[in-house]
Amino acid sequence: MRLTIIGSSGSFPGPDSPASCYLVEVDGFRLLLDLGNGALGALQRHVDLYSVDAVYLSHMHTDHCADMCAYWVARMYAPDGTKPRIPVYGPRGVADRLAEIYGLDPEPGMTEVFDFHELTPGEFSIGPMTARVDRVNHPVDAFGIRLAHDGVSLAYSGDTGSCDSLVALARDVDLFLCEAAFHDHTEHPKDMHLTGSEAGEHANRAGVRKLLLTHLVPWNDDDITLAEARSTFDGAIELARGGQVHRVGA
Repeated sequence: MRLTIIGSSGSFPGPDSPASCYLVEVDGFRLLLDLGNGALGALQRHVDLYSVDAVYLSHMHTDHCADMCAYWVARMYAPDGTKPRIPVYGPRGVADRLAEIYGLDPEPGMTEVFDFHELTPGEFSIGPMTARVDRVNHPVDAFGIRLAHDGVSLAYSGDTGSCDSLVALARDVDLFLCEAAFHDHTEHPKDMHLTGSEAGEHANRAGVRKLLLTHLVPWNDDDITLAEARSTFDGAIELARGGQVHRVGA
């Protein structure tokens, strides 16, 4: 399992990174985890746009899904003809929400190129991977995901405040891609995002092998986020950066 960080900026694109987008590759199968603002351009540095096999959207805030509109254009109006439909997994109402963002009528919306599947807690297959999803703690319907294949596992928080479901999804994974949008020393809304120390606490409770911090808001000091996470988790920790490639389980 190979993870490429396409974008790791939280809430809006930063000067050095698009918003949230992560490419997971297993046995030639390519899955995008989220496709936030600016990510479609950066994605093309790594793979052909039309080689993506599926997309998972953790929730419908635009910093995690806005570039689905641009991707719809790229697939719908490709010079050699409309590209085949690919599965898109997202929360309830995902198809209508994306049509609304782009100003399309709900019928057909984007269904000519995307085959939408609404998420509910549970387990299912995405290509060769086993996926398990559960709701996490965010103001809108939002999901975390665990992906496993051939004894290797990865968990992705999406956007969330503290919650037990995230710990369960991340239990003993090789790599935990976890948001850390807030700092401990600043006032922030509850039940929305994690601080670095809270991300570390979740990683510690889950017994993960490695913690990769993401959703790094451009106005934050990332060194503070990293120090906070290290105060609660003594395992391997890194900051997610655009262009990084991680061999999960290596």
